[in-house]
Amino acid sequence: MTGRGKEALQLMNPLCTLRYSATHVDKHHMVYRLDAVDAYERELVKQIEVAALEVEGGHNKPYVKLISTHNRSGSISAKIEADFLRGGNVRRDVITVEDGDDLEQETGRAIYENFRVGTITVGKDNESLELSMPGGEVTLRPGEEVGGVNPDDLKRLMISRTIKEHLDKEMRFAAQKREVKVLSLFFIDSVEFYRQYDEDGNIVKGKYALMFEEEYRKLAKHPDYQTLFEKVDLDVEADEVHNGYFSIDKKGGWTETAENNQANRDNAERAYNLIMKDKEKLLSFDSKLKFIFSHSALKEGWDNPNVFQICALRDMGSERERRQTLGRGLRLCVNQAGNRLRGFDVNTLTVIATESYEQFAENLQKEIEADTGIRFGVVEKHQFANVAVTAEDGTVAPLGVDKSEEVWDFLKDQGFLDTRGKVLDTLRTALKDDTLELPEEFSEQEADIKDILRKLAGKLDIKNADERVTIRTREAVLESEEFKQLWDRIKHKTTYRVDFDNPKLIEDCATAIRDAPPITKTRARFRKADIAIGKGGVQANEGDTSAFTSINESDIELPDLLTDLQDKTHLTRRSLVDILTKSRRLQDFKKNPQEFIDIAEEAINRTKRLALVDGIRYQRIGDDHYYAQELFKQEELTGYLKNTLETQKSVYQHVVYDSAGVEKRFAEDLEANEAVKVYAKLPPWFKVPTPLGTYNPDWAVLVEDDGQEKLYFVVETKGSGWWDDLRHKEGAKIKCGERHFAVLAEGENPARYIKSTSVEDMFKHAE
Repeated sequence: MTGRGKEALQLMNPLCTLRYSATHVDKHHMVYRLDAVDAYERELVKQIEVAALEVEGGHNKPYVKLISTHNRSGSISAKIEADFLRGGNVRRDVITVEDGDDLEQETGRAIYENFRVGTITVGKDNESLELSMPGGEVTLRPGEEVGGVNPDDLKRLMISRTIKEHLDKEMRFAAQKREVKVLSLFFIDSVEFYRQYDEDGNIVKGKYALMFEEEYRKLAKHPDYQTLFEKVDLDVEADEVHNGYFSIDKKGGWTETAENNQANRDNAERAYNLIMKDKEKLLSFDSKLKFIFSHSALKEGWDNPNVFQICALRDMGSERERRQTLGRGLRLCVNQAGNRLRGFDVNTLTVIATESYEQFAENLQKEIEADTGIRFGVVEKHQFANVAVTAEDGTVAPLGVDKSEEVWDFLKDQGFLDTRGKVLDTLRTALKDDTLELPEEFSEQEADIKDILRKLAGKLDIKNADERVTIRTREAVLESEEFKQLWDRIKHKTTYRVDFDNPKLIEDCATAIRDAPPITKTRARFRKADIAIGKGGVQANEGDTSAFTSINESDIELPDLLTDLQDKTHLTRRSLVDILTKSRRLQDFKKNPQEFIDIAEEAINRTKRLALVDGIRYQRIGDDHYYAQELFKQEELTGYLKNTLETQKSVYQHVVYDSAGVEKRFAEDLEANEAVKVYAKLPPWFKVPTPLGTYNPDWAVLVEDDGQEKLYFVVETKGSGWWDDLRHKEGAKIKCGERHFAVLAEGENPARYIKSTSVEDMFKHAE
């Protein structure tokens, strides 16, 4: 309510006000709130799934999209999305740019030559970025883009997927004999893209309407849907099943939806009245209308319960607009008798969007938190008050607030919650490993309390601790005779040379490209995921993935193939010409230039790695060239407490391990095994030179069992899949490390270089 009506209501001084909305603009003190999490967990709304359009291989044109502009302390900048060269691969990412930035330098790709950032403007409704590019200049607004895959090709795919989801639900409901009318809702970026007017005022179909009818007829002829279209004239049907609801001007023409002045508010009101008048009619099978096109999120009140698909052919916009967009389809559906049907088996809202479902879930969680004040992942002190307690006489009563606070205090004291009740990763880990034990007093309620905590904790998301610490050496171990003996066997440096046959390398590279996977055109697919809203947060659980659909790009400018490959492989142009000619796959370059470059680069570099490792020869430099033991004290080692393990036998007081857990388990087993006397997690400065960059082994270990012979090991504990897979750079480095330590294995009782995933496996090498 707005205006004088709202003022009159306030003058009445009401004791309370009942407000019905999921997206209140004005916040008030509330006696009770049925929030988004409660509604979802009680199945009072539809569950949400996302069919996310994912484009693969669409990096053949210079793509730039403006995300936002900012003015921070007088420094004006913009966030843009572009295609960057990262680690030899092209990836789409977001960076911050300023006026004058050269995008060829920023992205590392020659395809952006002469692309330069111009004037950036900031402020509400005034965000823009000028982009200078070959052929002229263009001004981008937030959400607008240049280059990349043709947006209309993607929107056609989204329209087609929406129709398919719609027909699939119609088929399923018919098989289940549910008399439910299925509706789909499209949100578009401009009214003229759906419907226009010619000079005489006659209606002309826009591109979205034409796309829809073409895709509808195509799917209607598919064998899977023949039972739906046995007696249907598709030429007539395709025209009658869709319509648009937009603001209506005084002459009856459609216009953009905006409510920034009285005239536009009147236009929106006319559309709203039309929608409300037809709301019930839309639910009936008597109406052929099933697909609705709209420009805005629509006014509150238009949330037809039988909307099962929402297709966003435009950015979802602000936080409130996103939730309003989804809200148009969240109500539980009704059948032809007007009875509401319950259960997620029938009530599923499918959102067809261009953002990944992971990003969709993350954004939705942020928006719910910002708009409703819900605290995801937080345990309140009264959280367990309603847990049932059965007395000796069989009566059942709630645990109560006081006892609930005792449980909360216990969880906080044990380091599972912070002082504000925020769930810490220690609780997630304890719940995952089933190691959480509550006080004996709550043993009977433990299962119920754990169930509550699992809902609140959400997914396991372990991050590094904020505090960085310096790892100190353990002097007794570092200065011991045992460690000196171990160090003397591995400390020496080497040099290497590589011998390989150049003609054979060219032949092998050509064969590798010839045997590489097929090159496809730019293509797209939908990844589908269920969106679960719980008190632990919004989670996306991946489901089905559609087949790929090719996108024809006729306006691709072919890049300089030889220059690109020369930069990435460091081979001469003559060698590259020989390789590409002998591969007999140059025709694939026209299909998808960037994918061909990526595959050719990987094939050539992989073959080079094989040749380098096969031809490498190490030689010890001399007794005066080695890593001094004093470096353990001089070179600072740092780590994060949550990724360290306190030790007694190691050169360092703590072992820093990675998140994979292999190194942590290995260190724990080294500490526990009595035969292990001393060991060291080799620090980053201990490097073995290789043609592919330096290699840092994992461990140095001294073993002595029952006073028997001492054994010295250099142990590599990385994933076993890398050990002998020379296609990967890491596997090739490990093979070079093996050759390095083989050269050092001279004299009596040398150190052995082994590959192992456990201490038990390490001891097998001692037998």
